[in-house]
Amino acid sequence: MIELRSVTHAYGDRPVLHDLSLRLEERRIAILGGNGSGKSTLARLLNGLIVPTAGSVSVDGLDTRRDGRAVRQRVGFVFQNPDTQIVYPTVEEDLAFGLKARRLPRDEIARRVAAALERYGLARYRHQPAHQMSGGEKQLLAIAGVLVLEPSHVVFDEPTTLLDLRNRRKVIQLVRDLPQRVVVVTHDLDMIMDFDRVVVLEGGRVVADGPPAEAVPAYVERLG
Repeated sequence: MIELRSVTHAYGDRPVLHDLSLRLEERRIAILGGNGSGKSTLARLLNGLIVPTAGSVSVDGLDTRRDGRAVRQRVGFVFQNPDTQIVYPTVEEDLAFGLKARRLPRDEIARRVAAALERYGLARYRHQPAHQMSGGEKQLLAIAGVLVLEPSHVVFDEPTTLLDLRNRRKVIQLVRDLPQRVVVVTHDLDMIMDFDRVVVLEGGRVVADGPPAEAVPAYVERLG
C-alpha cells in the first residue's frame, strides 16, 4: 500500500500540494487534473523522486524520506518522455543497466534481459542504438527498463501522450496486463475507464475520488 499523510509540497515559495491524505490500495488507480493541478508532483512523491515539504509518504511501511533507496526498488517510475530514461547506447545495454546497478548475478541479468526483450517485442532491436528507435519503441523500452527490475508498484506519468494510435493501444494493454499495483497520471480518459479508482486534483487538492463512472464526469465538468 502507498499512503500519504497530510502531505504538502512547495517549490520554493510556490505551494503545489496542500495537506493531501490518501491511501492507494486498489490495483489500478488514475490521477487526473488540469495543467498545474499538482498531479506530476504527486506522482514523483510516490517513489521518493521528491520528498514532501511537510507530511509523509510511505510505501509498504517504508518512509520515502528515510528509506528512499528501498522505496525506489519497490516503486518503478515511467516518465512521460522516454528519452529521460534511456541512458545506454543499445537496447540490451539499457535494459541491463538497472540490474547491474543492483549487482545481480550475470546469469540472472541475462535471463531477465532476454525475457524482457521477448515479452515487449524488442528482441529484433537488441543490438540497435536505442535513441534511433521510434517514439513508440522508445516508450516500450522505457517501460521494459522499469519492469525488468520487478517492482511491486509502477507509476506512469502520462504514458500515452506522445504515442500514435497503434502504440497507444500497446501501452494501454500492457498496463492492463501488469500484475503490479499501477498508478497512472494521465489526460487519456479512455485508458482509465476500467480502472478501480480515479483521484482528481485541482489546485493541489483532491476534488473528486471514486470509481471512474463517478470521478471522470466530475473531472470533465470542472475542466469544462
